[in-house]
Amino acid sequence: MTIDVAQTFIYFFAVIDPIGTLPVFLAAAAGHTDGERRRIALIAFLVSTAILLFFIVAGELILNAMHIPLPAFQIAGGIVLFLFALTMIFGESKPQMEVKLARSLKDTAIYPVALPSIASPGAMLAAVLLTRNQVYSLWEQAQTALVMLVVLLITLLVMLGANFIIRILGRGGADIISRVMGLILAALATANTLAGITDYFSL
Repeated sequence: MTIDVAQTFIYFFAVIDPIGTLPVFLAAAAGHTDGERRRIALIAFLVSTAILLFFIVAGELILNAMHIPLPAFQIAGGIVLFLFALTMIFGESKPQMEVKLARSLKDTAIYPVALPSIASPGAMLAAVLLTRNQVYSLWEQAQTALVMLVVLLITLLVMLGANFIIRILGRGGADIISRVMGLILAALATANTLAGITDYFSL
């Protein structure tokens, strides 16, 4: 069997939000040379990739060790994702919130670029839910991991081309795209919550 690549890609694109990461990266990399910005982008990419791959491999094991059923985690995660999506749509967008964080704290590649911008809580949740052992085969989990890596590579390319992209989109353009992704994420979160409720009562 194969996964729904398009749906999985949209899910990861929404929660990782490569475009929304752009202003965060620009704030964190401000004052650095081009070479230093490239190194910051690469470090952020490697750290966030390691974190999300860890959740794919060990996330479900950790939940089982804590005796947390996956449907309960799915319901809670769906609610959290929905609330996060609402902040992207109606409140301050992800870029606006995290750029403020970047300006008020010490800027590093790991924080806030890798965490919480790229490897966001929503991305961690998606890594666990889309690779559940009882639902997906090892091959399907590997496909999901590959789709996630593609989104992370897109994020890396966005960061490497940050100066050029921001001139095309402008900060307003990045904000609009982030809000659209918030709407998509809200729909996915709703579907995720309903699926979790169904699974929970079918146990």
